[in-house]
Amino acid sequence: MLDTAADPAEEHLIKPMGQHNGPMSASEMLSHSMSSSDPFNPMNWPLHRKIYTSFCAWLFAAAVAFGATCFTAGKADFIQDFNIGDGVPVSFVAGLSLYLWGITFAPIWTPHVADRTGRSLIYLIGLPVSGLFVLGAGLSPSLGGVLACRFFAGLTGGPCLVLIEGTFADIWSAKTTNTYYAFLGTAQYFGASLGPLAGGYLIKATDNWRWTQYFNCILIAIVFLFGLGQSETYQREIPRRRARYSGMSRKDFIRTQDPALSGESLGEMLRITVLDAIVGPFTDPVIALSTLFLVFNFAVVFQWFISVPAALGAPPPMGPGYTIDRIGLAIGLTGTVGSTCAALMSITIEQVSSGMLMKSTKIVPATAIEYRLVPAMIGQFLITTSLFWIGWTVSPDFSPIVPIIGTAVYIFGNASIIISIIPYLFDAFPPAGTLTALTSAASGRILFAGFLPMVILYDITALTPKWAFGTFGFISIAMWSIPFLLFRYGATWRAKSRYSKASMAMHDGEAIHRKLPGRDSVTTHDSSATET
Repeated sequence: MLDTAADPAEEHLIKPMGQHNGPMSASEMLSHSMSSSDPFNPMNWPLHRKIYTSFCAWLFAAAVAFGATCFTAGKADFIQDFNIGDGVPVSFVAGLSLYLWGITFAPIWTPHVADRTGRSLIYLIGLPVSGLFVLGAGLSPSLGGVLACRFFAGLTGGPCLVLIEGTFADIWSAKTTNTYYAFLGTAQYFGASLGPLAGGYLIKATDNWRWTQYFNCILIAIVFLFGLGQSETYQREIPRRRARYSGMSRKDFIRTQDPALSGESLGEMLRITVLDAIVGPFTDPVIALSTLFLVFNFAVVFQWFISVPAALGAPPPMGPGYTIDRIGLAIGLTGTVGSTCAALMSITIEQVSSGMLMKSTKIVPATAIEYRLVPAMIGQFLITTSLFWIGWTVSPDFSPIVPIIGTAVYIFGNASIIISIIPYLFDAFPPAGTLTALTSAASGRILFAGFLPMVILYDITALTPKWAFGTFGFISIAMWSIPFLLFRYGATWRAKSRYSKASMAMHDGEAIHRKLPGRDSVTTHDSSATET
């Protein structure tokens, strides 16, 4: 064991996670294991170091999202290169879908690796390896090779999209969860929206789809070099590295730490992020409603990267006959403007509601997690409005600007929901349950985001745009009640959930959250969920 008395400077080196002054949220338990007075705690870093490390995570995530959609700009040349027919064949759409399906696995395995290696190592290995597969897709002479490389590019780059949430939680206060998530949430929207924008100009300049992959590799290399100086933020890993520098072996030091909250044995890890993640949406109302809400809205987001180019690129009289660069510009503007508006709205709501809560009810804003759902309550109405708007205006009778603006409104609503629901799930349960809920929501929404683009053009052709998007609109109406139900009954459901009770116990039957006070211990002192 490390003799901390011999060196007062290392007194916080092996401080167990349970030793904190007051209750903690699940997101704090998952990352904030170091003393609040420890200068090595990322919460105590200088502001410039916080901003740099956060921006690195933002760029890594944006680069992966960029790689998903930049590919779609090369449709015409891709089809001609591989002689796969007219229109938008499934084999081309698969280049987008397989990339997304590769990312689907990231929420399952990334938390377990991060618990053992930290976050920075995964960033610095995952992104360049993803870049190599992107390069492989650009160089591959066969269609099968391109699709296989696209899948593995998503599989290896996906952790960057998962880790960004933990990185921001390590650095910034849980009292402003919606605010910092508003910033990190724009990474995927900016990256995915700027992909077709850059790809459109690349195709216009080179008339070669492979340059969408080459440019993506160049972007990844730039981001990787910029991020080489990033610091480790995970507060289980920082003490391990400090112990190594002090001469203690990593293996010996790990024995002094509390068990990893994502599971210690392979069986525990599989249960938390695989079995429970599959069962959760069918047995727990909070996970079920949150996952359903995100699955629908995220799936519709990625169909725009297929349906928008098809609609705007159609020659008159069916469409405006936009060139690929103008299509990319339209997608880029709708995505960046819509997500920026969502971020600004969510930040404003959190700042205003936090002040009101403190004044009127004395509730600590970070503990009133149901109030994080307010942006989703607004965003869902924007979703419905935009879907009917687009469906009824994608025709020669309207200027193309009209449905383009409608698409921006959709992104506004969609990003508001993501920025709201995910931070809510951050602290919905104790750590193991939180990981289960986040895995269900993340993997589910990406899985369906890859599926819908495969069938969207067939649906539009069979139903016409009016009824295809109108159908989505009616489905969105059916989901209006979800954020209100979670707001009204979420605390009760969470208190009664098996994911909040000792059934989530690990390590010889002892519940981890028995050692670590949970979120509900602040808001519901009498709740049975906190007394296990």
